[in-house]
Amino acid sequence: MPSAVEMLERKLNDFNPRVRREALEELAALARSDAAFFSPVRPVVNLHCHSFFSYNGYGYSPSFLAWRARREGMMMAGVVDFDVLDATDEFLDACHLLGLKGCAGFETRVFLPEFASREINSPGEPGISYHMGIGFTTSTPEDRDLLDAMRAAAGARTRDIVSRVNAFLAPVVLDYERDVLPLTPGGNATERHVCQAYEQKAESIFPDIEDRAAFWASKLGGERAAMKACMADSAGFQGLVRSKTMKSGGVGYVKPDGSSFPRLAAVNAFTLAAGAIPAMTWLDGLSEGEQAIEELIDLQISMGAAALNIIPDRNWNLKDSELKKRKVAELHRIVEVSRRRHLPIIVGTEMNAPGQRFVDDFDAPELAPLAPAFLEGAWILHAHTVLQRLAGMGYVSAWAEDHLPDRAARNAFFSGLGECLPAGLVRHDTPLSAASSPEDVCTALLG
Repeated sequence: MPSAVEMLERKLNDFNPRVRREALEELAALARSDAAFFSPVRPVVNLHCHSFFSYNGYGYSPSFLAWRARREGMMMAGVVDFDVLDATDEFLDACHLLGLKGCAGFETRVFLPEFASREINSPGEPGISYHMGIGFTTSTPEDRDLLDAMRAAAGARTRDIVSRVNAFLAPVVLDYERDVLPLTPGGNATERHVCQAYEQKAESIFPDIEDRAAFWASKLGGERAAMKACMADSAGFQGLVRSKTMKSGGVGYVKPDGSSFPRLAAVNAFTLAAGAIPAMTWLDGLSEGEQAIEELIDLQISMGAAALNIIPDRNWNLKDSELKKRKVAELHRIVEVSRRRHLPIIVGTEMNAPGQRFVDDFDAPELAPLAPAFLEGAWILHAHTVLQRLAGMGYVSAWAEDHLPDRAARNAFFSGLGECLPAGLVRHDTPLSAASSPEDVCTALLG
């Protein structure tokens, strides 16, 4: 029988925000009554957790992500959802309640015309690059036009996929409003939600597993027995449906072009206007575009990128020893290239598919030499989030440009402040203004 704590933790992932908040407050009260409830803080971070507002492989809400990170002693955590900022307010509020350093942002895809003929980090899609805005302090920035457009475009793409795949998988046909949208609390359905819906719909139409296996084998290829074995692993099976029907070569796939996604400059302008940090992303250094990393990174910086996101787990935690050796070399290379340009490095493990770990292994021999750079990026992002919330004086603010125009000095100030600042600071009695010097800020916040 689940314990009281386990029951409350389950409620943290309820789609009803009131249920989540009440459960979090009860858990926080329990933790305050027991000093040993939380694990000691250790120097590890995950600043790229997808929540159930886009897709989390375990169904985690922003509140649950904050709770688990704090309970396991993570130094800092961050949420990043596709095309939406829905998790921002809930996550930052949860971090404040729990005493966890936190940050929030979004991820999307953009078009870079300068790399139109070269694949970057979206496999098989030249000119298309994943991109992020990080360090947002609200789910509802004043200028929402681009954010609303991204949400609408993502919804239209997903609906189009369902329409195309329905024709192929009939009689397993989805009603988007009835079968797909209920799987996500904010109406931001993804391909992974669609695959989940197809699996559920097939179960209802073919309740006999042999009949269902025969159906899927006829549609996806292969023998019925092999398909039945694949179906036993729900996550793996959904991945097969996605790869066969929605990725390149599948009936639901439409190759994107320059008009499919917003331009990089527009996304960066929106991010900066909201007081957040534009961040380029890096996959593994093996594509034609990422092999030209000096050119790519300088282009991104010229267009406003002020940080770099990496998913280290993709580059060292591999069974293929030769591929691992090559990817680890590329990982160390991108960190060195970024540090020469004084780009803060933001890392995480996504969690947008089952099986992905909650936090990377910073003690692994492949990562240990890079861990100081990863922690520095986290401290910078923490100080940015606190100062932006308090006074609009974040890392890319006019205040930072005026008082810390040298990027190396800016990194040193924000990382030093972020390391020392307590978690959860959202207000302060001492007023801060554009006239405040960096020394004034440190004195006001640290004493």
